[in-house]
Amino acid sequence: MMRLSNEDMARRVAQDIPDGAYVNLGIGMPTQVANFVSADRQVIYHSENGILGVGPAPEPDKIDPDLINAGKQYVTLIPGGCYFDNSESFAMMRGGHLDIAVLGAFQVSATGDLANWATLSQTLPPAVGGAMDLAVGARQLFVLMRHNAKDNAPKILEKCVYPLTGAGVVKRIYTDLAVIDVTDEGLRVRELYGDNTLEEVQALTGAKLLPPLQEPSAH
Repeated sequence: MMRLSNEDMARRVAQDIPDGAYVNLGIGMPTQVANFVSADRQVIYHSENGILGVGPAPEPDKIDPDLINAGKQYVTLIPGGCYFDNSESFAMMRGGHLDIAVLGAFQVSATGDLANWATLSQTLPPAVGGAMDLAVGARQLFVLMRHNAKDNAPKILEKCVYPLTGAGVVKRIYTDLAVIDVTDEGLRVRELYGDNTLEEVQALTGAKLLPPLQEPSAH
């Protein structure tokens, strides 16, 4: 089966971010989305540690050690970008001022429940950060994650096993195998990568998938 790299997954998400959008990128894989801004769009990226106008990752000789995102990665600042404190940043998140949040996830349910702050592991401590604020504060929530866990267990389930970050908050799921929309009818496959079939992706998914909608006929 065709599986996208983490970089290509981030590039795929960037294709769906509209011009003029204000977007928060969660810690981990989502931060890479800022590296793939289309030349014909202006996207304003927000980081909850207090940046508006996050640019792509810097070249090694252009690193500013004082400029990092919420994941402690070095970033750049686009012209007009600004810094502020955490209270201002979280007011933006909670006040509905962000058009899209792109977050990672441990699990997503068939109804769009998000679990991304704690597992049942006794060795990995819970770490919610700003995820709960983003889950309910952003106008749209996209999830970017591998389709399966390291042990190949499905991460898309009928019902999440891990503690929820937010209920019914996810609008779209981007994985290394497909793009899936959360709809009132259920999980609708929006795009299959390469020659991947619905049956192959379904076999690796813990919830029922609906087939892509047919494009309307030209006649």
